Amino acid sequence: MTAASRLILAAPHPAALAAARQAAERGGNAVDAALAAAVALTVVYPHQCSLGGDLVALVHSPDGTVRAVLSAGAAAHDVDVDALRAADRRMPAQGPQTVTVPGAVAGWTMLAEAHGTQGALAATLRDAAALAEEGATVSAGLARAVREQSARIAADPGLSALLTGPGGAPLNEGAPLPQPRLAAVLRALADDPSSFYRGAVAEALADGLRRAGSPLTAGDLAAHRAENVEALTLDVLGTRWWAAPPPSQGASLLAVLEAAAAAALPEPRRTGLLATRCQDASAARDRLLGDPRGTEVDLDGLLRPAPLAGARPPKPPFRPAGDTVAVTAVDSSGLAVSLIQSVYQTFGSGICEPDTGIVLHNRGSAFSLLPGHPALIGPGLRPPHTLCPVLGRSAGLLLAAGCQGGRAQPQILAQTVPDLMDPAAGPAAVLDRPRWVVGARDIGHATQTLLAEPGSVPAVTPGFPSDVPVVVAPGRTDLAGHTQAVRLAADGRLDGASDPRADGATVLHGPPDGATAADFACSLEGNPR
Repeated sequence: MTAASRLILAAPHPAALAAARQAAERGGNAVDAALAAAVALTVVYPHQCSLGGDLVALVHSPDGTVRAVLSAGAAAHDVDVDALRAADRRMPAQGPQTVTVPGAVAGWTMLAEAHGTQGALAATLRDAAALAEEGATVSAGLARAVREQSARIAADPGLSALLTGPGGAPLNEGAPLPQPRLAAVLRALADDPSSFYRGAVAEALADGLRRAGSPLTAGDLAAHRAENVEALTLDVLGTRWWAAPPPSQGASLLAVLEAAAAAALPEPRRTGLLATRCQDASAARDRLLGDPRGTEVDLDGLLRPAPLAGARPPKPPFRPAGDTVAVTAVDSSGLAVSLIQSVYQTFGSGICEPDTGIVLHNRGSAFSLLPGHPALIGPGLRPPHTLCPVLGRSAGLLLAAGCQGGRAQPQILAQTVPDLMDPAAGPAAVLDRPRWVVGARDIGHATQTLLAEPGSVPAVTPGFPSDVPVVVAPGRTDLAGHTQAVRLAADGRLDGASDPRADGATVLHGPPDGATAADFACSLEGNPR
């Protein structure tokens, strides 16, 4: 990145913004800045993301090509499916049996090697080590999570050591958050990122997981590889959209984006059509999504979901909470990234490995135990993934977006990103609009329900099933998602916004708008200018 280059990044925490700014000031590009933000978030947001979580990203290169980076970890080679079935008909929600191989570090490494500046990731990891050593402070969101999950924290020695003070009192907002053991791991990764999977860090993590009762071994960690694969695409009304392939739910996102973009209908018919399509896509995902390594995924069924036609949609086994962090960045060369990482539920599996300070995710809880189901758990297989970043490009605009929202991410993005493709629309105004989500247990309701922020849903929604109640929330709700979005216009203008439902912001680095022309002028066929 030259001195005249410019970038914009959106992220959900001030420490992430500061890390991104520091990476940019060292000469980093959009991917370097996004990785800096992502690594910092694993220090300050242990309830939502960690070295012990997964990563899915999309990258738009300056030449117009787009690739997906999938670093979703697999179940242990020695997983005992019969024992899991004997214990319950569903996978446990938390605990050692839900820990799959963490993919985030391998994902960072792949992104850095393919698109980053030499030495930038190592510098970022050392910055994060200093943040962990010196002690970040407890944010308002982390303090809420500590209060809400006090029983789970008390049950795990690693979480208790991390998140409680003298006498076992939970840490409050503003309290120091020193993590010296995590700092040591981050310094080791700065010297050799592969040590997370094949080295001293891997051995320590595998030993801790064994003591916790997980079947994961050092061999499982060593077997992990991030994937750089072709993204799914959708062309509609002059915009090309990209989403991540299975095991991500990206196909479900494209299914509802097609309905959102193509539905040139007046309200309230448009909302009714979109809400119905969201319900159909969600049900298709629950029936059809799995790991292509172990099953033939019905991609056409995901992209073109069949109408439920009165059938009851599947219910998720539990309500996910905490979910995801999204980081989006774009620079004036046309390099753009949407990166999402998480530990799935709040504090993931409920296990913080004490010798490394790493919080482990519970992605394995998304597996099925039903014989013949595409998401059936098995050795070396990956669970269905809620993480679904998105990129969009028209003749005059490049958009990178992502959101928190669990299973509802496609619904949330379908209500925001089509409007963000209008160069005249202000990103902050679009993200400020009221939204709705359709779900059941995943949004805190016993049966299928449309949960609406005030003003988001017309009083009558023709076309939406009459037996699905509409519940209006008292105000904005986190269940409507935390969206991060950044854009590059063909005239070189950079803008973006961080969702007002969260505590994030954007950071713009470089000369003011108009000081340099954008290199971005890609056609929809992906050819450079």
